[in-house]
Amino acid sequence: MDSTRAQTTAGSSERPTTPVPSPFIDPVTPVGSTPYGSRPGSNPGSTSGFSAPGSNIPQRYFHSRRVRPGEVQQPWKEKKDPKEKWVTIIPCIGLVVGLAVAGFLVWHGISSVVNHKYCPVLTEDWSNGFDEKIWTREVECGGFGYALTATYTCGNQLLIDKKYRNGQFDYTTNSEENSYVKDGLLHIRPTLQDEKLITTDNIMNLTEMGICTSPLLKNCVAGTNSTNGTIINPVKSARINSRKGGKIKYGRVEVQARFPEGKWLWPAIWMLPVEEKYGPWPASGEMDIAESRGNDWKYAQGGNDIISSTLHWGPDPANDAWWRTNVKHRASHTSYSATFHTFGIEWSEKYIFTYVDSRLLQVLYTNFQTKLWERGDFPLANKNGTRYIDPWSQTGHESTPFDQEFYLIINLGVGATNGWFENGRDKKPWVDGSPNAARDFWDARNEWKKTWKNDGEMVVESVKMWQQCD
Repeated sequence: MDSTRAQTTAGSSERPTTPVPSPFIDPVTPVGSTPYGSRPGSNPGSTSGFSAPGSNIPQRYFHSRRVRPGEVQQPWKEKKDPKEKWVTIIPCIGLVVGLAVAGFLVWHGISSVVNHKYCPVLTEDWSNGFDEKIWTREVECGGFGYALTATYTCGNQLLIDKKYRNGQFDYTTNSEENSYVKDGLLHIRPTLQDEKLITTDNIMNLTEMGICTSPLLKNCVAGTNSTNGTIINPVKSARINSRKGGKIKYGRVEVQARFPEGKWLWPAIWMLPVEEKYGPWPASGEMDIAESRGNDWKYAQGGNDIISSTLHWGPDPANDAWWRTNVKHRASHTSYSATFHTFGIEWSEKYIFTYVDSRLLQVLYTNFQTKLWERGDFPLANKNGTRYIDPWSQTGHESTPFDQEFYLIINLGVGATNGWFENGRDKKPWVDGSPNAARDFWDARNEWKKTWKNDGEMVVESVKMWQQCD
């Protein structure tokens, strides 16, 4: 029951002057408001001085209140505890010390960076075409890489160490069909082998032809034999080196290039020693600046969006410690086949690092604070029981075997049987261990050849080499 009605019924017929709020009515919302709780344009008792028509609630005006002296607190006039100042001083001291430490670390980092003086050795922009005084086109058909010990006969000749580390399917030529300069750019283009050499039994002996650049016969002879299923290299490509006109011991190298796009292509920019002072590969070292694959980005091992940089070193091929100095780098939102990139290496007696486009974007970094023989943790002996002897111990250099002259190699390989292209991936048409791997690859040419965009070319814009000369 409304309290106002209760009072009227109890003893008076007159309406009370001041209504008593009902507990069932919202005292805030004025009577007559909309069902949605909206208020009239001028609320009763508002500070505007207006009230709703017909309302008995007295008007209420704005009242000011004078602040009396002593009622407002003034903490700044109070006497402070002397210890309170340390609340400010201690953080300030910490901030100053932190800035000082940060400044020292920055200074120490900058001062520790060695800025060597470099003297130019080679600046190649192909403006003079292919300069044979500097560059050599390597002519071989042995599959490249290094042997794992095996023998076979070809006619009356005994060929030794036929099983190769790479087992590439390409035969590198000195023909402009596979390497040529056009519009200031070097093109390395793979092409299909002459089909007659694949379908007819024959032997190709590059030594007899007088064009093989390898002193080893095994790298200069290939043949097609319909009985055992072997064939001559199914693809022709190119591999060039700067041994005649560009070699350095410590320094920098930069190659501006666009890698190829297409299945089973293997572009590489790398360096080998001029002399094998410490023994056959990998005892004298190898520096891979950038290697990639032409397969697209979905390729599990890394396609044309990924490069890898590697150092090869060890007492023999079975103990190559490359996996301790190997790093991959992915292109950012692009591929190395989409545009030109600068692939570089900086090499000194203290370190080696590779980079892409800028020295700040390092890929592989290896320092020589520890001798490589110790870092390699090699076994005491090989599988035949022959004890290993450190071939680098007599130099006194932590950087050995990377303390001698190296030259540059640029090549475009095709296929391989060494695991560079993993079996069963991306519909790979051959198996590495098969003696008919090259023929299986050739038979699938209609599938992989159509993926070679721009004819599968690797294009090189410039090569620069500097010798450390401080």
